[in-house]
Amino acid sequence: MADRVTIHIDGKAYQVKSGENLLQTCLSLGLDLPYFCWHPAMGSVGACRQCALVQYQNEEDQHGRIVMGCMTPVTDGAIFSLQGDKASEFRETIVESLMLNHPHDCPVCAEGGECHLQDMTVMTGHRDRHYRGLKNTHRNQYLGPLIHHEMNRCITCYRCTRFYRDYAGGTDLAAMAAHDHVYFGRHQEGVLENEFSGNLVEVCPTGVFTDKSLVNEYTRKWDLQSAPSVCTGCAVGCNTLPGERYGKLKRVHNRYNTEVNGYFICDRGRYGPSYVNLPERLDYAGLRQPDGLYNAIDQSQALQYLTEACQKGHVAGIGSPRASVESNFLLRTLVGADNFSSGFSNKEHDLVNLALSIQQQSHVLIPSVKQIETADAVLILGEDITNTAPRIALALRQTVRNKAYELGTEIGLEHWQDAAIRNLAQDQRSPLFIAAVADTRLDDVAQQILHMAPDDIALFADALACYIANEKLPDINENLISSVETIAKTLLQAKRPLIVSGTSCYNASVISATGKLIEKLNSENCEPMLSMIVPEANSLGQAMLTTRDAPTIDTLAALAIAGKINTLIVLENDLYRRCHSSSIDNMLEHIDNVIVIDYVDTATTSASSLVLPSATAIESEGTLISMEGRAQRHFPVFEPKAERLASWQWLLHCMKALGRAETEHIHYFDDVTRACAANISSLEHIVNAAPSHLYRNHGVKIPRQPHRYSGRTAMRANISVHEPKQPVDQESALAYTMEGLNQSQPGALLPYVWSPGWNSNQSLHKFQSEVSGPLKGGTAGVRLIKTDHQLLDSEPAIKSKKITPADGQWLLVPRHKIFGSDELSALSPAIAELAGHAYIEINPADAQSLNVNEGDGVFIGDDHTNDSHQLSLEVHINSNIAEGCAGFSFGFNDTLNLIPGEFVSLTKNPNWQRRQADTIATDGGGSNGGSYG
Repeated sequence: MADRVTIHIDGKAYQVKSGENLLQTCLSLGLDLPYFCWHPAMGSVGACRQCALVQYQNEEDQHGRIVMGCMTPVTDGAIFSLQGDKASEFRETIVESLMLNHPHDCPVCAEGGECHLQDMTVMTGHRDRHYRGLKNTHRNQYLGPLIHHEMNRCITCYRCTRFYRDYAGGTDLAAMAAHDHVYFGRHQEGVLENEFSGNLVEVCPTGVFTDKSLVNEYTRKWDLQSAPSVCTGCAVGCNTLPGERYGKLKRVHNRYNTEVNGYFICDRGRYGPSYVNLPERLDYAGLRQPDGLYNAIDQSQALQYLTEACQKGHVAGIGSPRASVESNFLLRTLVGADNFSSGFSNKEHDLVNLALSIQQQSHVLIPSVKQIETADAVLILGEDITNTAPRIALALRQTVRNKAYELGTEIGLEHWQDAAIRNLAQDQRSPLFIAAVADTRLDDVAQQILHMAPDDIALFADALACYIANEKLPDINENLISSVETIAKTLLQAKRPLIVSGTSCYNASVISATGKLIEKLNSENCEPMLSMIVPEANSLGQAMLTTRDAPTIDTLAALAIAGKINTLIVLENDLYRRCHSSSIDNMLEHIDNVIVIDYVDTATTSASSLVLPSATAIESEGTLISMEGRAQRHFPVFEPKAERLASWQWLLHCMKALGRAETEHIHYFDDVTRACAANISSLEHIVNAAPSHLYRNHGVKIPRQPHRYSGRTAMRANISVHEPKQPVDQESALAYTMEGLNQSQPGALLPYVWSPGWNSNQSLHKFQSEVSGPLKGGTAGVRLIKTDHQLLDSEPAIKSKKITPADGQWLLVPRHKIFGSDELSALSPAIAELAGHAYIEINPADAQSLNVNEGDGVFIGDDHTNDSHQLSLEVHINSNIAEGCAGFSFGFNDTLNLIPGEFVSLTKNPNWQRRQADTIATDGGGSNGGSYG
């Protein structure tokens, strides 16, 4: 079948893609055809009957027949009409029928003004209601702290359950009852369990599911100021659109990037950034007094103290993988490369650098999220991806459907024919294999699951590599040999095999063995892909900025104790989350001036001499490097309040005050980016991540505010009824006004989507080159890791060997949690409510040896001389965790001093008081907050 065919719509000929459905084709052509149930990421089911057209057999046919656009493939010579009386009348009748039970509450509906139902009603021409009977009404459910439920607004399009169950793998939301009483909700009200439930807000075409945080402090879409941003919740680098009003972050929506997050983001990325609004945020610089309290000082005083401190003896700096490339580069330049630490713990430093090295030296593809979805066989080694890189997990759920698409292709079904393909495939999936320490959220779609200690996972990966290379297998458990054969043969038979590994199990042997395996797998017969999960938003950027032999925190601690550091500058990093608290205390006690630049109160800010309040990623510009090596720019949504400055601004002001020659030609943020690109070879292309501040769209800037933005005078009426001049953004091509042009600009500069007649986020297709294709302005970001070069000389692999613990010892393995493990998102009230408390997880056999049951407490470590200071955690018994391993809630306050990979003793705590099962405890989650304020 030809790639392009000719069809005729209302007398006009169009060249279109063969095999696409007619609805998607019309939207790609810029034609307005109403729809409800169809979604570009989920295909067609023909449930709503809204996208009706008339199809004619030939030019002589004067009557035609009604067809559904989403269920009709385009074929060469086909003739259709959107405007014909039959189609228009049919579509208007469908809308009227959907309105029978819909409430008349648009003025108070949270979806009002960006409602797809409103748009489609206007588009069909429907205006007057004829039905005067009673409407069916429903009781709303409590669905947790994230989602507000208003079932009476439902039009039964089935989008919610198709996304939640079929696309995201959720099980606790369903369509219940039948006919005129269909109900979309849970069997019993309660917290939605899926990590992507927040996408229901954007998937639903009406106001059934809305952001609870936005409902509580409501602002209409047209009154939100937005800017393109990047999620800092993990290393995937999902693109986001935060919206602001009254100086507060109101919501975060998905920002489409065809190569990264597509149409969806996880709940951590959507609801985690509300920490930006916390009243505990640092607004003013604070200078520590002899009594330990802090006095607020202004910016000029703070800069004077910072400048003078940098002139007193030896100065060192600790960067951060949650800070931008530019901020870290300036700190590195200020203190010198030999005095700059990337801000990782020792083990993190080695693991992230090893992961980067393997990716840089490999000649296999480092895939984007979109490319991950094309894999036909997947092996996960050591990662619980849903909790460490959630958007990758969602992509893998689509990957396992490739078998279904293959079956559909064999009988002539197009990929968009969703219901038919699901019925055809039933439970047949592309192979997904998981070797992890314990159970994961992807187990339900895996063909085979192996639970092993990290060293055993590395040995298993070694065995796979040896089997593929026809080499002698290492000494592994005989029970695993059949699994080695099955998985190795499956990977060899695949055309696009994918190996996913990373740093989260804190084991270098796993990463090294993964590198060896992917190289053995590479051949002319397949195109293997390697995806390495790293911990934080800019972890890879930090590894690129520094060298493997750069100082670590421990290196600087040793220098401090030796009296060789007089001033330490800490950039957006809580050191107590990186190393044991006693070692950090010891280091800081030996330094005269500890200066911390951060935007939240932490234990590190509370131990500082001077605190400088910085802006978050939502309030500042910066570049972050994702796990695939994609450099992406985030822009400020609104100006930082009070005396906060972006971290790069604090550092640049200091360097200029010191008269540093490096800053002579640095005047704007773009100059910092160019200086970084010029000095760091691996970052030379970050200047291409987004256009410079000089870019103009047909001579004007790009507005952050929609053209209907209102109330600019009213927002300041308590101060003055005269509207002041809007702030001027000198650092980007965006403007803090509604004046400008939001059309046809580069994809990295798209602040919101809106088009005439399309007020909801469904207007996105007006900005795409074609539906589900790249944005017309191109894909945001630039790839820094090139995979088309030959294999370089690789470093010696770290030999995998099993370490057997002594009797009475357990191996500490981190159990990451999407809600609670991340430092910043755990500060958001809704996420904190879901985080729960810290715990230790052991196998039933280990629990029996300790004589503990579910909910009991155990001491961790050998020192029980002072039980009030001895760490004790609640026991969770998990039959899926490997024996000899003790999984702990990683990143929670109570577990910050636990070091993954160490062996510890566990003993029963006889004085443990059980928690109430019906309460959500949050005391163990979140950041290790300090006392500055």
